[in-house]
Amino acid sequence: MQKFIPTQKLSKKAQRELNRAKRRTWGALNPTTKKPANPKAYNRQKVQKGDDYSLHFEPFCFISQLQPR
Repeated sequence: MQKFIPTQKLSKKAQRELNRAKRRTWGALNPTTKKPANPKAYNRQKVQKGDDYSLHFEPFCFISQLQPR
């Protein structure tokens, strides 16, 4: 039977090994806190309401290229 030695009296190397054995991984769980984006804040990536200018003209250009002259 091994003698019990308090953790504080162990060498730093032995303490590290003991602490590593006690630690576990989170697995697939991500422990970082996430909060939803503020809906009132301006978002540059979001398509703005008045920014659909390019959507109106793309189909017309595409159709005109398909028709033979």
